[in-house]
Amino acid sequence: MRLAGLSLLAWLAAPPPLTIVQPQFHQFEDGPAVPASFAYAAGDTVFFSLQVAGFKPEGEDQVVQLAYSLAAMDSDHVPLVEPKSGKLRAELAPQDKDWKPKIRWEFVIPPWALSGAYRLTAVVRDLNSGQEASRELTFNVRGLSMAPADKLGIHNFRFLRTEDDAEPLNPPAYRPGSTVWARFDITGFKLAEKNRLHLEYDIAVLSPAGKQIYSQANAAVEKDQSFYPKRYVPGAFSLNLTPAVKPGAYTVVLTLRDGVGGQTAESRHVFTVE
Repeated sequence: MRLAGLSLLAWLAAPPPLTIVQPQFHQFEDGPAVPASFAYAAGDTVFFSLQVAGFKPEGEDQVVQLAYSLAAMDSDHVPLVEPKSGKLRAELAPQDKDWKPKIRWEFVIPPWALSGAYRLTAVVRDLNSGQEASRELTFNVRGLSMAPADKLGIHNFRFLRTEDDAEPLNPPAYRPGSTVWARFDITGFKLAEKNRLHLEYDIAVLSPAGKQIYSQANAAVEKDQSFYPKRYVPGAFSLNLTPAVKPGAYTVVLTLRDGVGGQTAESRHVFTVE
């Protein structure tokens, strides 16, 4: 009976385990926690914080020493941004018995991130006790939605009335003297080391009779590299119609070149002049 009592007392006196508490996502630093249904837009800044409980202060100065690492990944488990790691050291005073260390992280979602449920992993280690705690959390991102493309091509081509229109022009009809605006996304290109890409495209316009009436070689050249791989590259162009342009159906021909993957592709899109 005496041994059992001693075992019970030892169990009651056991220190609490290291624990990550109150992990929260915010829209701004130290702002209120966003609800689970909240979605960040691609290009937004994510603010994240957590607190730590169950750490073990040591020495006369009651020193707390923690190491931590934070990482974010997309829905395909691809690292979103460079992970963050660091250490936290603090000396506790007698009035700090209820104090909990707070760790903050802010990072920018790449503007080309696709829609999905993304993950953040947090790992904290107590350098005094050797204990480790981890948590995995989900946050939502609202961006473009597109299926993976296995070859070079155009996605979501749309003619627009003005440069900043959100909705495509349907049908794509213009009047003489107006400006034709268009936006599209290039997909299916290959990436080199460090997610390097090299894209080019030419623009040509064919008359209703099929004759080329306008062309621009290398209308856009995109050379870039990034930590997070690009699944698409946005493109845009405008064409100024003369007041004397004849009514009819005109064809825009986009010729794409993938400098990394050695691919070429052609895409045709028709608008009318009324």
